[in-house]
Amino acid sequence: MAVAVLLLLAVSLIATSWGAAGIPASAVARILLGQGEYPATWQTILFQIRIPRIILGGIVGMTLAVAGAVYQAIFRNPLADPYLLGVSSGASFGAALAIYFVWRFSWGGLNAVSLAAFGGAMLATAAIYSLGRVGGKAPITTLILAGVAMGALLSSATTFFMFTAREAFHTINLLGWLMGSLALADWARIKTIAPYVAIAFGVIAYYSHILNVLQLDEEQAMALGVEVERVKLLIIASASLATAAAVSVSGVIGFVGIIIPHMVRLIWGSDYRFLLPMSAILGGLCLILADGLIRLLFAPRELPIGVVTAFLGAPFFLYLLRRYKKEVFYF
Repeated sequence: MAVAVLLLLAVSLIATSWGAAGIPASAVARILLGQGEYPATWQTILFQIRIPRIILGGIVGMTLAVAGAVYQAIFRNPLADPYLLGVSSGASFGAALAIYFVWRFSWGGLNAVSLAAFGGAMLATAAIYSLGRVGGKAPITTLILAGVAMGALLSSATTFFMFTAREAFHTINLLGWLMGSLALADWARIKTIAPYVAIAFGVIAYYSHILNVLQLDEEQAMALGVEVERVKLLIIASASLATAAAVSVSGVIGFVGIIIPHMVRLIWGSDYRFLLPMSAILGGLCLILADGLIRLLFAPRELPIGVVTAFLGAPFFLYLLRRYKKEVFYF
């Protein structure tokens, strides 16, 4: 884990030198240490554009990876991801409303699209959890079915707004949001979402040992004294809150929440007390690296970050799967 942290810091430092305006990594280090004289434009680029973008990318990557690991644990399903309970579809629907009707309000550094996406994600998650409850409990199967049905409904509504937009610019804007980007990163967005992510991570970390117990099954967990329904509600709400905050500022970024926890599980093991922090570190590293490569290889243009995360991570995951194919994990 210490090696992973050092690697994360090293990649973050190197990524600050990548972009349309080339700044040597040595110069970046000296500027951060307050040594030497360098052009004012370099300092502006670093402190107002690249460093906020790297920090936001790290937060989003950590959030998606941890939320993915949590959902895979709660639902005991290897295909579970951070968007399972309507976070993605709700956020997309909220963003589509804001773009379609040209809402212009803002708060705390977030514009109308981000705020609508956050609200849509939380409302959709709450609705799905409410619909999935049966007799005071929330069975895993009904939650998944409710999530699939609500996701299909909201996705169709989002598609409707996309194809009936009055201007092509609105359609392009929505499409870009749906494919994910960190181009609008700034300090205000970081300050706005950081408290939500910190609170959610605190709750998840507190119950990390309970996630190990839940891997048995709910009946055995109850026999061991775990209040299963209360714990499930707290953990699901925390993971959804963090994911909604991340999606509201980055758009929908796939792959990270599914693959990173699996990579960690294959190499590190399935003890959630250690799997969660390692997933957070590698999730942040993955997204920072992907975003840095976008700025390095395609400047001044940018590809959707989800394309790059899938392109980088899928081959590596297939390699790990082949190498450790004798180790089968059941959920």
